[in-house]
Amino acid sequence: MSKYLIELEYDGTDFSGWQEQPHARTVQGELQEKLSILLRQPIKVVGAGRTDAGVHASSMMAHFDLPDQSAEKVAAAVFKLNRFLPPDIYILKLQEVSNSFHARYSAVDRSYCYYLALRPSPFRRRYHTVEERRLNFEEMNRAATALIGKHDFSSFAKKHSDVTNHNCIVTRAEWVQSSQSEWVFRITANRFLRSMVRAIVGTLIEVGCGNMSAEEFKSVLDRADDEYPFNTAPATGLRLESVTYPLALLGRILLDTRGE
Repeated sequence: MSKYLIELEYDGTDFSGWQEQPHARTVQGELQEKLSILLRQPIKVVGAGRTDAGVHASSMMAHFDLPDQSAEKVAAAVFKLNRFLPPDIYILKLQEVSNSFHARYSAVDRSYCYYLALRPSPFRRRYHTVEERRLNFEEMNRAATALIGKHDFSSFAKKHSDVTNHNCIVTRAEWVQSSQSEWVFRITANRFLRSMVRAIVGTLIEVGCGNMSAEEFKSVLDRADDEYPFNTAPATGLRLESVTYPLALLGRILLDTRGE
């Protein structure tokens, strides 16, 4: 039995999220269907996490197990995969990994970006959230510093879920201006809860609007209140940017469509 890691990117606009669901179009479902056809056997793909409906990824990681196939044949099949997949999914890389590797549980950290446009634009409408209110990004960054470190993020987690561990370790959380009319919120953590980034962004926007102080934002975080009525930012602006793994678990790169 061999194990392979696929890196892919996708436009989440027309998907009901990553996770396979009955009677719904999902990224996992599309990938499994096409891989199973090309490899001529049922393939189960395990992702690094779940992105919600409408959320994008510029680097999602997923592994699958495969018996009785040479690495070269697998690479040839995956090379064809981009011709079979719909245009809103694209395979970036195929890599051999250790048999102990798991796309979700082996991850060291994950990074998300939230793209905020300060004015409408037809070129940003699918991948940015437009916020035309005047925002104080200096105050939003002051509030964001409270996120660094290990915290219970119950205040910013999807309500009534079956998750019992709400502790996450955040190593980066900051707003960065990328152009005159665009800001990006970058956050890195060892793990994320469902809706966590969108809840944080929505609440930080309230800070930027002057509806909440940085101190009040910290108080919300510290309370770890799983009934806190946070403002969820739209899915449009959110993108999974990277997932990092221990190098010892990663093997030979069999395919890289970026030419790297």
